Amino acid sequence: MPSLSIPSPIGQLTIDELNDAIVAVRWADTPAGNGSPLLAEAARQLAAYFDGRLCEFDLPLAPAGSPFEGRVWSAMQAIPFGETRCYGDLAQVIGSAPRAVGRACGKNPIPIVIPCHRVLAKGGMGGYSGAGGLATKQRLLDLEAGHR
Repeated sequence: MPSLSIPSPIGQLTIDELNDAIVAVRWADTPAGNGSPLLAEAARQLAAYFDGRLCEFDLPLAPAGSPFEGRVWSAMQAIPFGETRCYGDLAQVIGSAPRAVGRACGKNPIPIVIPCHRVLAKGGMGGYSGAGGLATKQRLLDLEAGHR
């Protein structure tokens, strides 16, 4: 599977591609560099996002998950840059329960591009499965707030 590692303000990220679509963005200490034109474009868009020059990603995505998780991830992609929603808000949109939405958020294989960091608990931050946990989630929210 082609992969490409890039530095970012939230740690080393590795982008994975399969069948001409992005399938994962993950935190990885071991650099990967057998990239492709799509991975180069994903790296360019992520760099522009971190620099505040990109508010919406335009990449072919193929996250592996259940149909329910796919509905949650699609609902997350509809949250505008710099805004947040609660797990309950997304649950209402897709006709589910907040805890199920939270579990799907935690299984998101393409964080940042599919912005699970924009989903909060009713009374606080909720969780974040990426490296650094809630500190990383807060950094992403602060980054977006600073570039609005």
